[in-house]
Amino acid sequence: MPRRTIRLISRNDLILLLGMAIALHLSFSGPLAQALDYVDRIDQQLGLRLLPALVVLAVVFFIHQQRKRLEMRSAAVAAESDARLANQRAVEMERLVSFGEALARSLDLEAIRAAATEHLPTLAGGRGAWAMIRVQGQWQALTAADPATVAERERAAKRAFGESATLVGSAFGDICFPMIVAGAPIGVLGVSPEPPLTEHQRIAMTAAAALLAVSLKNAELFHEIRETSVRDSLTGCFNRKHSLEVMDGELRRSRRSKLPMSLIMFDLDHFKGINDRFGHLCGDAVLQSVGRQMNAVLRGSDVKCRYGGEEFFVLLPDTPLSGAQRVAETLRREFEEHPVMWNDVRVRVTASFGITGITPGEVEARLIIARADAALYRAKDGGRNCIRSAEEQEEQAIV
Repeated sequence: MPRRTIRLISRNDLILLLGMAIALHLSFSGPLAQALDYVDRIDQQLGLRLLPALVVLAVVFFIHQQRKRLEMRSAAVAAESDARLANQRAVEMERLVSFGEALARSLDLEAIRAAATEHLPTLAGGRGAWAMIRVQGQWQALTAADPATVAERERAAKRAFGESATLVGSAFGDICFPMIVAGAPIGVLGVSPEPPLTEHQRIAMTAAAALLAVSLKNAELFHEIRETSVRDSLTGCFNRKHSLEVMDGELRRSRRSKLPMSLIMFDLDHFKGINDRFGHLCGDAVLQSVGRQMNAVLRGSDVKCRYGGEEFFVLLPDTPLSGAQRVAETLRREFEEHPVMWNDVRVRVTASFGITGITPGEVEARLIIARADAALYRAKDGGRNCIRSAEEQEEQAIV
């Protein structure tokens, strides 16, 4: 905004005043001379010096008016500067509020990453801005960057933490603002130092780092609570309700992709006998071992569910029946060959398996589970510790 100066007298006003002064001089030169003579006679009679006093008063008055004019000009400039600064701070506060609102709607890391990528450059006033977070002891880029830049920023974040985990520091030329929650640093927000940050901008970036830290911690807590609500604490498998929801989603995906899926159901053999003989704590240890073995054998994309007390199912996306047969056999051998040690006793664990293929287009999860469950019970009737498929039963019925 250009600076405006206040002019009490313009150039045109000066010409007018000059003209008036000449006119007054021509009009009143005679009376003025008489007045001056009169003042001089009074000075001589009374011993006064009125004329110099009047001149001094006139000069003082003129100086006073000039100072008032300068003060008014300075006040106007200061008011304009304050208004400009207030407007700038209002804009920065509005951006900070928008960032906070975006983070409030973000319940996972990807949503927080999107909000940071969108809002941080604006908050930084067009400067380069980045964020690094520490997850399980490893540094990750919260904002997009190429690998070389990520490595440099990781060094900057480590250096900033090494210098001070509570104070704003600088590293590799960037100004770093630590993200801290409950006294523990969880990341670093970095901003380019050019052009130099004002004090208010530093305060705003510190607030942005605090908002990011709280949002990241909330997302972590939300993830933990969600995982606790959908997973079985002993085995780490999904619980029955959540697994059925995931299975419905996988069935819809299979219908679109036309790719096969398979389902494995298995039940631990004589599990009640293990509880009766060794106690329920031993039974819990067996379930925990089964969960670990499932995680070791199965893919991350496979849906692992504790369906009942000792009954489990595994949904295998993009897997035909032959693949499910191999997976079930691997699990069967894994359980059989790795007994659970309990008070120096080797507790033998086996399981009976029922499998079924899922053709693209099937949408009834409970019917598919019923097929695999029927095959599972045939495995139990057939001597346990074996595998049966629903398709075998269908082929026998046709024959």
